[in-house]
Amino acid sequence: MVSGMHRKTYARISKKAIEHNLKIEQTRLGDDCELFAVVKADGYGHGAVEVAKIAKDTGVSGFCVALLDEALELRKAGITEPILILGIVDAEFAPIIAAENVSVTVSSLAWLKEAEKRMIQQKEPLRVHLAVDTGMGRIGFRTVSELKEVENNLNQSEAVVFEGIFTHFATADEADETQFNKQLKIFNELVASLNNKPKFIHVANSATALWHQQVPTNLVRYGIAMYGLNPSGTTLSSAVSLEPAMELISELVHVKQIQAGDTVSYGATYEANKAEWVGTIPIGYADGWRRSLQGQTVLVDGNRCEIIGRICMDQCMIRLPREYPVGTQVVLVGKSGTDQVTMEELAEHLDTISYEIICGLTLRVPRIYV
Repeated sequence: MVSGMHRKTYARISKKAIEHNLKIEQTRLGDDCELFAVVKADGYGHGAVEVAKIAKDTGVSGFCVALLDEALELRKAGITEPILILGIVDAEFAPIIAAENVSVTVSSLAWLKEAEKRMIQQKEPLRVHLAVDTGMGRIGFRTVSELKEVENNLNQSEAVVFEGIFTHFATADEADETQFNKQLKIFNELVASLNNKPKFIHVANSATALWHQQVPTNLVRYGIAMYGLNPSGTTLSSAVSLEPAMELISELVHVKQIQAGDTVSYGATYEANKAEWVGTIPIGYADGWRRSLQGQTVLVDGNRCEIIGRICMDQCMIRLPREYPVGTQVVLVGKSGTDQVTMEELAEHLDTISYEIICGLTLRVPRIYV
């Protein structure tokens, strides 16, 4: 996809905010705990390579991604630190994973056996982390018998290194800890069944790191909080002061006055009941600025301006308090004057989570690093 470099709509990414969020977590880590920056999904929409370089300079121990291609992108960019793939990769790519010194998630004995077959002539070992399904219902081993069987296989293998074991909590960002404690109990019991513990035993994502510091883990998978967003949205207050790294900026490309009875955009869903100033912004749902954001407000000169009419593929319209010149800055997410529009605010409007919004911004929107 072409990036809209010749259009003044862009996501402004603060390097200092990312550094700040990482440094706060580094001060909270235990002595034997390592921090891995999660840069999957193109760094949650912030740019995987750029964020990885910032995180590397800030002193993280390694990185987490979801896809083999994401790991290869980091290696190609010169990132030499450890990388863990959290998703399932086809076993046929085991030799590539090993050759690139990347660690991979395993959630079935069948996968492990197939990967071993592919490793016959491979010099480098395949480093694996066993996923344990304690209640997420996604991927991973579920019983002691399954875990013991795969451990026996690992003990006999010369091609595979048992590097880690982990689980993922479904409700670490909620006030009710019933499910969290249930999952933690299951995980501890499964890990206790192992005769030989791996180097990494980890359970902490951003939410667990923020609100469950008492949980023993020697690796933190730091994702959404690194980008300055609260994993819980507005449900729980963040345990630390996070700084949002992304602002979304555009400008007025057309300004006009409409009269009572005039309509705006597809379906004529908005009709003016008096004379109004209307501004057009060059961003739409093809950029990830969702169609259902109609009615949300943006900031012009510190003033809240409502999005009126349906959002189009490439443009949307806002009601202005007065006439503004073409080229006036519009803040869709971020600060203007004394007001601020947050990702959490957009998420509430859309009945979703901030993760979906930042990951949904397409590559048409350039990322500018400041």
